[in-house]
This record gives sequence, structure tokens and C-alpha cells, in this order.
Amino acid sequence: MNDIALHALAARVEGPRLMNHLTAFARWTKHAGTQGELDSLAYVRAELDAYGYATELILHDAYISLPGRASVTVAGETLPAITQSFSRSAPEGGLAGEVVPVGSGSPADFAARDVRGKIVLVEGIATPAVSQRAGRAGAIGQIHLSPSVHAHEMCISPVWGSPTDETVGDLPATVVVTLAKADGDRLKDKLGAAPDTPVTLNAVVDTGWRKTPILVASLDRAGAAADEPFVLFSGHHDTWYYGVMDNGGANATMLEVARLCAEARSEWRRGLKIFFWSGHSQGRYSSSTWYADTHWEELATRAVAHVNIDSTCAKGNTVLTDVQAAAELVPFGRKVIRAEGDQELFGHRITRAGDQSFWGIGIPAMFSNLGEQPASGAAPAASFLFGGPNKQGAGTGWWWHTPEDTLDKMDEAIGVRDTRVYLHAVAGLLTAEILPIDYAAHAAVLLAQIDGFAKSLGERFDLAPLRTRAEGLKARAEALATQVAKGVKDKEAGRINACLMAVSRALVPVDYTSGDRFDHDPALAQPAYPSLAALGRLAATEPGSDAEKFATVAARRGVNRVLFALREANAALVTCLADLASGKGA
Repeated sequence: MNDIALHALAARVEGPRLMNHLTAFARWTKHAGTQGELDSLAYVRAELDAYGYATELILHDAYISLPGRASVTVAGETLPAITQSFSRSAPEGGLAGEVVPVGSGSPADFAARDVRGKIVLVEGIATPAVSQRAGRAGAIGQIHLSPSVHAHEMCISPVWGSPTDETVGDLPATVVVTLAKADGDRLKDKLGAAPDTPVTLNAVVDTGWRKTPILVASLDRAGAAADEPFVLFSGHHDTWYYGVMDNGGANATMLEVARLCAEARSEWRRGLKIFFWSGHSQGRYSSSTWYADTHWEELATRAVAHVNIDSTCAKGNTVLTDVQAAAELVPFGRKVIRAEGDQELFGHRITRAGDQSFWGIGIPAMFSNLGEQPASGAAPAASFLFGGPNKQGAGTGWWWHTPEDTLDKMDEAIGVRDTRVYLHAVAGLLTAEILPIDYAAHAAVLLAQIDGFAKSLGERFDLAPLRTRAEGLKARAEALATQVAKGVKDKEAGRINACLMAVSRALVPVDYTSGDRFDHDPALAQPAYPSLAALGRLAATEPGSDAEKFATVAARRGVNRVLFALREANAALVTCLADLASGKGA
């Protein structure tokens, strides 16, 4: 389908149908592994069955943590609190201790204070990174002070997916609670008047293995072979409380995209698999990780791209300029946002969050959250998840991860806009003769990063071989795009798409992971091309020092990893270009 046809298909999104889905999702709380989640998925499955999809409900073991009641007692007064997913439960009678303020909980904040055996007081929403620092510093408890009126539910596990026997020890080691702003101010007033006043934390958290569901909906291209490539479209179904925005809005969008894509099936050039995950909110992406682990080969050989979706259709989420995408999918994403949202995509890198569990396999990804609240005025509670330079949005609405995420927060017009964006993207990937994956754009981003390291390092490390291979990638990707622009035959299109998938398998893992392709990095912030991070550490060392030599060892290994990936990517492009030139691709 061309751009005009895709825009016409997007125009068929039905707002009342979206709102009907949202009204249905507002009936159930959907915590991971609960009956409400299953009941809600039954509704989703019935809709997908009616659209002609083959559906499968998978029940698998996942390590899930459901927070219960919590409070903070100080000077005879008990303040209402929430605890966090994967917090430790308090002992019988509560956890008492002296409180030590640690600011925002940065590494420098913890380095400046002795918190061993103490309860730390943190300004800000609970996160895995701060929880990990507190545990490693010897703290016994954490009190987080929400910057907003509400306390927001969070999963604080730094382990991506269910833990292994090797990573279970990395789970949070302390009792963690959060106070809403008014109660946090009350606590600070009391401690300000009497800093040595002991505080008691009470928290109940139910953590253990549970059966959790994944709903998979599949539809192949008409007449397709069983092993043909497919587009992966996914979002989580489990929620905090009713979660009508997060993630009912996304689920409503997914159903409408599924319906309209099915009606255009005669135009498809590859199949579609839609996934509704559990364990996102209370399992640190346990379902998507489980599927990546147990269906690794299928995904590695057949998945062309991952379109991820979260928290669509909500009031006030008007800003689309900050939508995230991998560099190679930014040009396509920019066209989609311009066509359906009439805004200009900046091109932010996808952060390490959401159900982005497929980078090690080598699947390029686009989107996560879509619309955001405008950055002007008071920042919404979720803004810390959406930080970075050149931002025009500041996260989703104040009701995010609270009991207030209900039907009244949804907006039909924004829902239609969001769904049109996703429909255009998914249908575009399904129907494009040549996959809209641009590795010249990827190479340009990598070259800018290499140049930044070269400027800071000077003559201390030779980056010329790395730059040469990145330049080769850019030149060959541009040459392939030129070939495509001249027009290709069907068999040539198949050859080119296979080449693009091979390049993805080489480059996506080194762009987004630091470990091997069969494992999952921690759920912590990560720079682009993590293997090159040692170059930054090297630049910060004193020339001639032991620290410089240690960092040089790490830098060489990291650069070798990226050099190898570039060699594989370039080899795939060289072979493809040669085949096209000789007529073997036809």
C-alpha cells in the first residue's frame, strides 16, 4: 500500500468502537496472574477471533510481586503509604530505624552518607536503580517521597524478566514504601523538628511464582508459507488497578488496528503476530522475556520489526514529537507521525523500558508510549521516565499508576489519532514491498557517536577502523536504497528484505545490549552502543594511570564487538548488492 492508501485505511478508525473497548476494560482490575486479567483477556480473544485471527492463550510460570498494604509510623502518627512491586515485606510489627535523607538517591548522594542499618529518605519516585544503590549501601529500608499529589505504583526489580538462579540475588534487599506529597511533607516536618525520631515501616508484598497468561493472535498473508516473516505488534494487558489508560488504551488501539489490518489482508506481504503480555507491571516484563527465551529461533528467523504500544487514548497526551524509535526506523516513524498526527518527530532513542525484550535477538523496534502531556507547567509524575534533551513532552497524565486511571481520563479524539498512527505503522510494515528499515540513518547516528568519542580521546585510542566500517555501512545502505528507488522485482524484493533482516540481526544487539544475544541486561538505564561506553570511561582517566590501562582493556573489547557486528552487516549488504547487480536476486 502506498502512503495515500495507508492514510485512507487510517481514516477508517472508529472512535465509538474504541470507547466501547475502553468501557469493557474499565470493568476489571488486571494484576498479573489474577482472574480479572484472565476475564479481560477473554473479551480481547473473542474480538480477535471475530476478526479472523488464530488465537492462543499461553499460561507460563513467572515470578510476580503484588504489593499489599503499607504505612509509615512516626512520633505516634501513622501515615498512609504504598509499597512497591519486589519490595521486601516488613517483619512482624514493622521495620524500625533511624532515617537518613539521601536527596534524589544518586550515586554521589549515597557516597556522601553512611546509611548502613538506616532507612533512607529519597526525594522522588521509587526506581530500580535507587533501590539497588540503597541495598548495596547497607540500608534496611527506603521511604520515597512522591513529587506529585499521588503516590505512584512502581516495579523496582532491576532484573529483566523472571530471575534466574544467578540473578535472584539481585532483587531488592530492603523494605520500600512511597508517600504522596502531602504525607511526605508531613514526615519531613516531623523529622525536621526531631531528626533522631525513629520511623517504622510496614509493608506487605506477595512475591512468588504464578501462572500468567500471554494472548497471541496470528494471521498470515493469504497463501503464505508457514514460516514466512511477520510483524510483531505488542503491548501489555496487566495493569495497576483498572488501568484504563495504562494499558487499556493501548489494548483498545491494538484491537482496532487488528480489525482494520485484517480487512486489508489482500495487500499484505508478510504476516502479523499480536501479543498481549502479562507481567509488565508486576513482573518486570516477565511474559515478553519468557516468549523471547522460549521462541528465540522463530523470532530470529521470522520477525522483521517490533511495534510496541503503551498508554494511548488519554486526555491531554497531545505531544507526538518525542515518540521513540530505533535509528533505522526513525525515517519511517517520522513519515507516520507526520501523516496521522501532523507533528514532526524528533527521533528519540528507545529507552530501556517497556516490553522491549527482543533486542538481543536483533529485532528493530519502534514506539513505546506515544502521546505525552506538554512539558510546559508542572511536570506530570511520569516525566522522569521520559527525560532527555530536546523534549517537548513530559510523560503521561497525573493518574498514571494510581487508582485514578479510570475511564473518565480517556479521550475519543486522541484515541482515534493514536490508533491512526499505529494502524499506519503496522499496515505500512505489513504491506511495504521493501521493509522501511534505513541502515544509512542508523550509520549516521553511529558515526556521530564515534566522532564524539574521537574528539574526547584525541590520540589515546585509534577509532579509525571503527569509523571506516561505519562509513562502509552508510555507503552500502545508501547504495541499496538507490537500487530500491529504481524499482525491484518480487524476487529481488525478497532478497533485499532478507538482507535487511540480516543487518538487523548483526546491529540491533550491539546497539541496545551489552551482554550476549541469549541473555537480558538489567532493567537499568543504558547508553547507545553499550559496548562503546568504556571509551567514555577511558576519556575520563588520567593519561598514563592504571585507570587508563584498565579502561583501555575494556574499550578494546567493546570496540571489537562493534567491529564484528559491522563486519557482519557490511558482508550482508555486499552480498546483496552483488546479487542484485548480477541478476541473482531476481
